[in-house]
Amino acid sequence: MSSVTEKLKEAIRIGSEKDAREMAEKFVEQGGDPLAAISEVTVLMQEIGDKFSRFEIFLPEVILAADAVKEALAVLTAKIPEEKKREIRRGKVVIGTVFGDIHDIGKNLVATMLQVAGFEVVDLGADVPSGRFVDEAEKVKADIIAMSSLITPSMIYQKDVIDQLQDMGVRSRYRIMVGGAPVTPQWAERISADGWGKYAEDAVEVAKILMEGSREVSGLVARGAPGE
Repeated sequence: MSSVTEKLKEAIRIGSEKDAREMAEKFVEQGGDPLAAISEVTVLMQEIGDKFSRFEIFLPEVILAADAVKEALAVLTAKIPEEKKREIRRGKVVIGTVFGDIHDIGKNLVATMLQVAGFEVVDLGADVPSGRFVDEAEKVKADIIAMSSLITPSMIYQKDVIDQLQDMGVRSRYRIMVGGAPVTPQWAERISADGWGKYAEDAVEVAKILMEGSREVSGLVARGAPGE
């Protein structure tokens, strides 16, 4: 079984979606615990994220690995009993790139890593109107709303979502996370977001902190800020 796990991890490292799915299928066919495999994949993705942050690998390699992970997760999560999913589920996240911005690579990486970490993820895609974030979060009873912005003019729509939640009187129901190349901790604090992360792995750690701390967390939770 360990050899299958190693082949699965190698398929992810090289970004082979086909091999990742096949190894995941072989793993469960041989009676492997899907949660154990997901745990291995989680550690691997953290290692890949660390290497990226140290400039040891480049973005295309991370994207390929993330795509391979999605294929493996589709197989592994389908084999987890529903009651067990409820036990391990950290929370529900609605994620998307805000209105006016079609960039989604970073958002996709965060969404994948959140899923690997045990979050239920509802990915709205890119160029998402503010009202759709609000509507979907209300519909699925999300715990976290995560918004990405890769261009400065679109950042205002992160604030727009928060303003809409406040106007509706439901802001306290959600933890709000923001990120993206032009987004800073100062901006996140200014718009009263709850969390900010520089890299994908930072965003996952922030989400964990926000869920583990529940409503006891006060102030901005930021990871990857200069000086950290």
